[in-house]
Amino acid sequence: MTTATAASPYQSYVYAYPHKTAYRRLPDRPALGDLWAAEPKNALSLYLHIPFCEVRCGFCNLFTRIGAPDDLTGAYLDALERQATAVREALGHTDDVRFATAAFGGGTPTFLTAAELTRLCDVAEQRMGADLRAIPLSVEASPATATADRLTVLAERGATRLSLGVQSFVDSEARAAVRPQHRADVEAALARIREAGIPVLNIDLIYGIDGQTEQTWLRSLDAALAWHPEELYLYPLYVRPLTGLGRRAAADPDPAWDAQRLHLYRTGRDHLLAHGYTQQSMRMFRRADAPPQGADDYACQTDGMIGLGCGARSYTSGLHYSFDYAVAMHEIRGIIDDYVSRPAGDFGYAEIGRRIDADEARRRHLLQSLLQAEGLRHDDYRSRFDAAPADHFGPELGRFADRGWLADDGTLLRLTPEGLAHSDAIGPVLFSPAVRAAMAGYERK
Repeated sequence: MTTATAASPYQSYVYAYPHKTAYRRLPDRPALGDLWAAEPKNALSLYLHIPFCEVRCGFCNLFTRIGAPDDLTGAYLDALERQATAVREALGHTDDVRFATAAFGGGTPTFLTAAELTRLCDVAEQRMGADLRAIPLSVEASPATATADRLTVLAERGATRLSLGVQSFVDSEARAAVRPQHRADVEAALARIREAGIPVLNIDLIYGIDGQTEQTWLRSLDAALAWHPEELYLYPLYVRPLTGLGRRAAADPDPAWDAQRLHLYRTGRDHLLAHGYTQQSMRMFRRADAPPQGADDYACQTDGMIGLGCGARSYTSGLHYSFDYAVAMHEIRGIIDDYVSRPAGDFGYAEIGRRIDADEARRRHLLQSLLQAEGLRHDDYRSRFDAAPADHFGPELGRFADRGWLADDGTLLRLTPEGLAHSDAIGPVLFSPAVRAAMAGYERK
């Protein structure tokens, strides 16, 4: 398997804009109190990052390390408490600070023991002031770490969504993706999750794995559907630098792999639609009768986010910031070691990030709206930017429409089914030249 060509439908998964490879060290090191002073804080998103996994999958380029020797998880939670205390101080201890949604991600948050997960929830509630039982709380897990004691803690503390990274129910495909697991263990984990009573179960699956066929893909889909998950995410396999699969990847383009992934995507999409799911984005499918999960008053395009942990991002209207970013294991270990050794005072400043000017704000709003199946309402865009989307992005939107990827009825700008299929090609086209240049100039490590 190989990297994609310029014409490939698989350019980049745009889950956040700008990407962290466009971040740079901030010479002025702004104080968080100053950054957040004038920001609306009544509908914030809270994200806690746990950078540990029991294994690292061959496709993974997330900020995570394998294992945690010498009580590293305890030291990490100590640092997380120090950071949370500093951040809450910067936000202000007033009634206008409110969290509308929360998530624990990674890595694998359930790498932590049940007692450590209790402590993680305490950080969110007691240090940050988030009422986890009153807001949507999403947690990521792996089959091996979805144990009964951990799930009990999460259910009791208010988790409303559990996302399980399965990737494939076919053991040979799991091995090909460098994810050592057995279907029997996956099924046992799913049974424990259902028994725990967490309202929304999401199952992640991957298509495009070496040796995968339409038949085996449908087999995985049907195995997942047997558990009636409220959500399913279908991810195309990417082979990225510095990952397990990336180290073995050839350098030449592979149009046949692109065609296979596109075929498997359409097969999976149609299969889920036929089984009562609605498409929310290229990747996300939701059961039509599933309970509502998102916060009613949180909008990712406009509201801020507080990220805690060394791999988390935070967003204000004018600055996105985080700690350093890496993919290679030895670099990640160094960043984690730096994080856990920091005194409380070091957490009151933003050190690495990217300023968001008016053009970047428009691009981010367009990307985060257009790549969702519900699309972008013209009146929403005009109320925020006093212009129509075509006033700022006319040539790009015109090219999408010419290819049959975009429909515009004058009220709603929405990707067509074929446009959704090409989301990973559409997103990067809308990156600013400055962000593209910064990403290209990033020294991957």
